[in-house]
Amino acid sequence: MKSPSFRAIREHQKLNHFPGSFQIGRKDRLWRNLLKMQTRHGKKEFNFFPQSFILPQDIKLLRKAWEEGASRQKWIVKPPASARGIGIQVIHKWSQLPKRRPLLVQRYLHKPYLIGGSKFDLRIYVYVTCYDPLRVYLFKDGLVRFASCKYSSSMKSLSNKFMHLTNYSVNKKNTEYKSNSDETACQGHKWALKALWSYLTQKGINSETIWEKIKDIVIKTIIASEPYVNSLVKMYVRRPYCCHELFGFDIMLDENLKPWILEVNISPSLHSNSPLDVSIKGQMIRDLLNLAGFVLPSMDSIASRPGTGSSSTPRSPKPASELFTAEKMKRAYYLTQKVPDQDFYSSVLDILTPDDVRILVETEDEYSRRGQFERVFPTHISMRYLRFFEQPRYFNILVTQWELKYYLNKHKGLELLRNWCVKGYHTGAGMDLAQMVSLAVGELERGCSLPALKSVKEGEREAQASC
Repeated sequence: MKSPSFRAIREHQKLNHFPGSFQIGRKDRLWRNLLKMQTRHGKKEFNFFPQSFILPQDIKLLRKAWEEGASRQKWIVKPPASARGIGIQVIHKWSQLPKRRPLLVQRYLHKPYLIGGSKFDLRIYVYVTCYDPLRVYLFKDGLVRFASCKYSSSMKSLSNKFMHLTNYSVNKKNTEYKSNSDETACQGHKWALKALWSYLTQKGINSETIWEKIKDIVIKTIIASEPYVNSLVKMYVRRPYCCHELFGFDIMLDENLKPWILEVNISPSLHSNSPLDVSIKGQMIRDLLNLAGFVLPSMDSIASRPGTGSSSTPRSPKPASELFTAEKMKRAYYLTQKVPDQDFYSSVLDILTPDDVRILVETEDEYSRRGQFERVFPTHISMRYLRFFEQPRYFNILVTQWELKYYLNKHKGLELLRNWCVKGYHTGAGMDLAQMVSLAVGELERGCSLPALKSVKEGEREAQASC
């Protein structure tokens, strides 16, 4: 759907895409955005996508790289916006380069990790519920898709798609293809991800280390799309709740067990052709829909409709105006620091605005419904990723600091939120909080830092902290 069409989504509806997610969903855009991140933050941090060239514009760069490389190097040619292995071929001669354009030409990972002599890749399910604050989940299980012919590095085998491509839609056409209906078994040409981890563990390999590396490259790839998606959401989407997206990350392990992202699918296949598919995808979709939840339309929008009334007592315009100003001032203050700084950010929880409380409640409430999804952003280690954002986001700072403070004592954090909600702080109804924030604004206007406000209403704050 084109970005302007997102305006048509009503506030109580959800669409399974974000505007601009093609910035990582198209192979050419994925490469461009990761290359930009490499340039900004160094190759070491973003060296997990094979070097690529987009034709026709990169033809001279490709020719140079081709001539500098070894004579026996292989390249994989892909249409930039296709799926299911359509139009993909492996080549090693310049004359084999297709004349049909546009194309993505990528260095072939010629030394993959093999099992039983065959290549395989991983389909990892990544679910993003929100971009501001960014909330990213990984499903703990997934699929392992094998090539249905044993791998050979011989140039004579390059035309054999059953050897070099791992797509299920390609390999199922091979008469040698063996299906697998047991999610615990390491057999056939499709395994459960958990079965792979068991297999590797038996070989003495630390599968947890691989999983941590996968989480790292997934977070960085999502952040690469963040500036585009965020600006389009703010421009065209009524409420942040109106969008969510399931991505299918295709990842391959090389001979050193380093994970490489091959591509990102913005419409991963949810077909279930076997009991194995049903078991993994069925559980994943159930947990995804529970995570998605349903957000009721706001009271303001209901009250504003013709023929409807609101039983809630209207707030006087002055405190509402003060709170709005306070929220704007607090956000602006924490966005003055362009380079993430823990000492500076840690005070963001000292005084919370109604907006802060709402975001924290929403984040914790969503987390409680995660099922077999693992939230990988925000976590208590998310501070390390804040520097990769094109511009700082206030709510990312807020939720990251909340996680850092309460990840070892979730119960205490939840009790605090519960008590604040009972007092109505999330609606702005708690006048004491309004006065606190109003005082904070005064201090900010005078150039004081928020830590200096710790003496304000100290007794009241201690009472909150003891909840």
